[in-house]
Amino acid sequence: MDLNFVWGASHFQLARPMVMGVVNVTLDSFSDGGDYVDLAIAVERAKILFESGADIIDVGGESSRPGAQPASLDLERGRVIPVIQELSRLGIPFSIDTQKPRLMEEAIECGACLINDISGAQDPEVASIVARTNVGVCVMHMQGSPRVMQQNPSYQDVVQEVFSFLQERVVSLIQSGVKPSNIVVDPGFGFGKTLEHNLLLLRNLNKFCDLGHPVLVGLSRKAMLGVITNKEDVSDRLGSSIASAIFAVSQGADIVRVHDVNETRDALLAWQFFSDATLTGADK
Repeated sequence: MDLNFVWGASHFQLARPMVMGVVNVTLDSFSDGGDYVDLAIAVERAKILFESGADIIDVGGESSRPGAQPASLDLERGRVIPVIQELSRLGIPFSIDTQKPRLMEEAIECGACLINDISGAQDPEVASIVARTNVGVCVMHMQGSPRVMQQNPSYQDVVQEVFSFLQERVVSLIQSGVKPSNIVVDPGFGFGKTLEHNLLLLRNLNKFCDLGHPVLVGLSRKAMLGVITNKEDVSDRLGSSIASAIFAVSQGADIVRVHDVNETRDALLAWQFFSDATLTGADK
C-alpha cells in the first residue's frame, strides 16, 4: 500500500498513524452533542485539535448515535457549511461526515478533502462525486440505520460479513472510477454491533488490512469502553479511549478518529518510540 495520498488539494502520508479529530456540530451526538453548535466555538475547537496534532478534522452535522433521528438536508447544511468555510479559510484540512450526496458536493466546494460516509457509499451518486473531484472517501460498515442499529445486531460471522461488505464496496467504487488510493475502509465499531462483535472485529483488524486500503478506526469514548471500564459518563473514558487507539494501531489501523487528540497523539508517539527496535542505547 502506498504511504502517500493526495485527497482533493491535501497531501497525507501514513509513515505514522494519522489522527482524525472530531468536531460534531449537533445537539444530540453521544459525546459532545450541543458543545459546538456555536460557530465560533466549533471553529476554535477545530483549531485546538489541529494545533494539538490532528492531521484532519472530521466535521459532522447529523448525529449517528444509537436511536438518533435523521437530520434534514437544510438543517445539516446550516450546521456544517459555516464551520467548514472557516476551516478552509484557515487552511485546516477537513473531512465531512455525511450520508447526503448534495452536502458532500457542497462541502467539497468548500475544500473538503475526504468524505466520511457511515452508510458505506452505497448511493451511486457518491462514487460519481468522488471520482469527479478526486477527494478521498471512507466507506464504513453499519448494520441497519442509527435509529435501529443497536436494537438486535446479529451475524453468523461478524468478521467475514463486515470484510465482505467492505470488499464489495471497494470493488464497486473502483469500477465506478474512484482511484484505489482515494479509498479508506472502516469496520464501523458500535454501528450495529454488540460488545462481542466489536471485540472480534478489533482482535481481527489485521484482516481488513488485506483489502489494501487504509483502515480507519473510531472507538473514542464509545459505549463499549464504558461497559468494559464501568464508566457511564463519556468524559471518564479518556484512558480506555487511548488504550483502544494504541491497540487498534498495533493491529493495523492507519487512522484513528478521536475526540482527545493531544492525549492520543502523545500516547501513540510514546508507544511507537518504545516499540521501535532500531532505537537502542541510552542516547537514543
